[in-house]
Amino acid sequence: RAALVHALSSRVAPTVAVSSEVGLSIVPDNTLARSFRDAAGELHQAVSRIAGRVALVVAGNPLIVKGGSIM
Repeated sequence: RAALVHALSSRVAPTVAVSSEVGLSIVPDNTLARSFRDAAGELHQAVSRIAGRVALVVAGNPLIVKGGSIM
């Protein structure tokens, strides 16, 4: 996680990252799936802290979480 955050922080060109949100559903019933969900959530939080703009896209509609307009 730290290496990705460092690499993204070092970029000067605009960068778009796309990832699936895995924490908005039922809690997985097995340890491996819960570990993946937790790690993905921690990564999303770390990247969003350094991002200038964050959007959650639901049914094709961007919901701005951080940073103003999508356009």
